[in-house]
Amino acid sequence: MSRARDPHRSFFPFGNPFRMISPKGSQMTPQLLRILNSFETTQAERLKKLIPENKDEILSISWMTLAMESLCETHNDIKTLALDIELPVSHWDEKWIDVYLDISVKLLDICIAFSSELSRLNQGHLLLQCALHNLNTPSPQQFVRACSSIDGWRRHINSGNPRIEKCGTILDDLLGSLDLPKVKNSAKGKVLMQAMYGAKVQTAFLCSVFAAFFSGSAEKLLDLDVADTYLWAQAFTSLRHVVNQEIKVRFSNGRFAVLRELEAVDASVKKLYPIIQGELDTVEKEALLETVEETSRTAERLSQGLDHLAKEVDGFFRVVLSGRDALLSSLRSGAIFCDTIPGVNMDEQRVK
Repeated sequence: MSRARDPHRSFFPFGNPFRMISPKGSQMTPQLLRILNSFETTQAERLKKLIPENKDEILSISWMTLAMESLCETHNDIKTLALDIELPVSHWDEKWIDVYLDISVKLLDICIAFSSELSRLNQGHLLLQCALHNLNTPSPQQFVRACSSIDGWRRHINSGNPRIEKCGTILDDLLGSLDLPKVKNSAKGKVLMQAMYGAKVQTAFLCSVFAAFFSGSAEKLLDLDVADTYLWAQAFTSLRHVVNQEIKVRFSNGRFAVLRELEAVDASVKKLYPIIQGELDTVEKEALLETVEETSRTAERLSQGLDHLAKEVDGFFRVVLSGRDALLSSLRSGAIFCDTIPGVNMDEQRVK
């Protein structure tokens, strides 16, 4: 494995993972091969959709929302695949179960950290609303109050989040989990492990991008290299290259924020602040009104985007949690994994 700050380390310190999950005596049937190819082809198409024509779209909340949606879909596909190959949990190797449960805990922790940061950013919206409200009836006192609220917004946005700072350690642990357990004489196990590997790579990378966005540090980006034996490898490599390169350029330019919507708010605030610092008699009312309206629009766009993204993060949290609960329930009952997910129709899962 290697990270952006340590490019000399091999991504596969344990050797070729594809060889590890392809032992002799575990030949795939045509049906199992179709299931695996379908999963990997779908994942490849999903990754391609995250590569926009305009690179600026990568640095937006709308792109982050799409990325989180893709994670939900991939993890749901893992549960569907586990059902389609009809591999009872009782036949799972203990190492597979340990890996799945360990990863799920880490992903839940990451979701909690991301949710806390989105909530923190949205709290700044209240400070801007307070500032704009004070400017509805301009007066020297209201200008002072508006300036105070804007100063509070700046301090709030620039403050750190301890939970986000811990994401680096969690991501390191996720990288360690990419080491695939050996599969002995089990074609179905091979399919399951190879699919889980694809899901883990996509998850670790996209979570590292989110952590970089929220922390303002390119050190959290992951430069993952994958073997070209996977159908999704080329799409992933292209996505990784475009996203990492664009974010690093953004950081190297010393921009206020990586997120486009947040930077738009900051630009509006920078135009508004000098206006309300002057004497009331010298303020051009038309310029003040236009700048207040612009700040209000950009702030509302940011707040709505954060709300939508928060819902997707919560959705991913629930997907991970339901999968974990289903596995634990199946272990107790001996059922096929994901038969017991509450509110999920098995027929719907098969055709998803």
